[in-house]
Amino acid sequence: MEARSTGTLVIGVGLAVVVLGVLIWSGALSWFGRLPGDVRVERDGLRIYFPLTSMILVSIVLSLLSYLVRRLF
Repeated sequence: MEARSTGTLVIGVGLAVVVLGVLIWSGALSWFGRLPGDVRVERDGLRIYFPLTSMILVSIVLSLLSYLVRRLF
C-alpha cells in the first residue's frame, strides 16, 4: 500500500468517526441498543443487558465496510 492511499484511508476513517459522533451527539441514533431482539432484564438488584440484534447489525455494517475497503484498495 503506498503512502497516498494510506493517507486517504486514514482521512476516510476519520471522517466516518466524526459523522458517527455527530449522529450520536444529536440523538439520531437513540434507537440503537433498543432494537427488537436486544435482551434487557431489570429486577431488584439485577440488571442484565445483551444487545444481540444491535451487535448483529454492527457486524453486518463492519463486514460490508471491510468488503468495500478491500474492493477499492
